[in-house]
Amino acid sequence: MLRRLFLSLTTAFALLSLSACGYNDFQRLDETVKASWSEVLNQYQRRADLVPNLVATVKGEAGFEQETLTKVIEARSRATGIQATPELINNPEAFQKFQAAQGELTGALSRLMVVSEQYPNLKANQAFQDLRVQLEGTENRITVARNRYIKTVADYNVLARSFPTNLTAMMFSYEVKPSFTVQNEAQISVPPSVSFDKPAAASK
Repeated sequence: MLRRLFLSLTTAFALLSLSACGYNDFQRLDETVKASWSEVLNQYQRRADLVPNLVATVKGEAGFEQETLTKVIEARSRATGIQATPELINNPEAFQKFQAAQGELTGALSRLMVVSEQYPNLKANQAFQDLRVQLEGTENRITVARNRYIKTVADYNVLARSFPTNLTAMMFSYEVKPSFTVQNEAQISVPPSVSFDKPAAASK
């Protein structure tokens, strides 16, 4: 009887201690980070799925800048070639490579959109315009998903670095998680420089 009472009290104390030291918060936030990361991947995949149809439509335009198309195709290949497993968010080096590849595809698609403005027939192509609208919508969803991921990672990392929950983090190996960098955001948001001479020469 006394033994069972002692075990019950010990268990209750252990549970309260785990709760007080942030163990349950780590579990909750870790699951939130995983969920928000999955949404980021879903939106990136949606964008990657649009690229082949977009490229095929643009290829139908006579004299279109082939270098731009090639860069989009190569950037998509690199972006989709990285296996974005859940473990990737716990590996800063792998996360950085994934981030760089996605940023490269963003830049290549941005240039494609700018160059397409020089082709009246392409601008009048309903299929191209539909794909463009889908791409713009996807980019917006990517931004929302990334921002949500950044927020959840920030909450998790604050818990992992703060006292006394940092002791729990060390005890259970809860490492600080990588996030999207400000430098990367600034780089991919800069409109690409486009030469207007090449398409004009190609159309002659």
